[in-house]
Amino acid sequence: MSIHKEGYKILAFGFLVLLLINILVSIFVKDLMLVKWVIGIGSLILYVFLLFFFRLPARNLDPDPGLIYAPADGKVVVIEETEEPEYFKDMRLQISIFMSPFNMHSNRYPVSGHIKYVEYHAGNKMVAWHPKSSELNERSTIVIETSGGTEILVRQIAGAVARRIVTYARKDQDVKQGEELGFIKFGSRVDIFLPVGTEIEIPILQQVKANKSIIARI
Repeated sequence: MSIHKEGYKILAFGFLVLLLINILVSIFVKDLMLVKWVIGIGSLILYVFLLFFFRLPARNLDPDPGLIYAPADGKVVVIEETEEPEYFKDMRLQISIFMSPFNMHSNRYPVSGHIKYVEYHAGNKMVAWHPKSSELNERSTIVIETSGGTEILVRQIAGAVARRIVTYARKDQDVKQGEELGFIKFGSRVDIFLPVGTEIEIPILQQVKANKSIIARI
């Protein structure tokens, strides 16, 4: 277990702010020990949560061209056929994974292949489970073409709490299943669009883990 690089600045800034608050409280609130204890314990709990949020567990796997792994930790909230309007512009099988603030937020490539398309869109801050969040929220779309010619779309979506999407994917890059695709800060959702008829391995409302849970087979 380690700390994700996206958390370094936030953790350093948070530590300094909380330290300053506690120093000021100790100076100006001399006679109210209960207040000091409440603020001190609250600061500790908040900082432990930040450490927990930016955790980066080891998630190694041996790539398998026949499997599609979950790109994120969280709960499967959508499994349905729907039209994908940005890249495919036709019917696709959509699987959506909702990530709460308590999930690990590093996103991974569900398959190995060649990056065909990467596009970032600024947008709204709807709750991540809203059906329109995939089209209207801040989001980043990545399309991976496998060695067998199957194109799979992964979309990182910011929610009402999330404030920044980080995407490491670059067009024309070759990527390996399980490598890090990006990171979304503080609550979000990841959609994956597969060809209609793809064999699904998980039910709705299933909890999944990136690089651990097999969600479909090619």
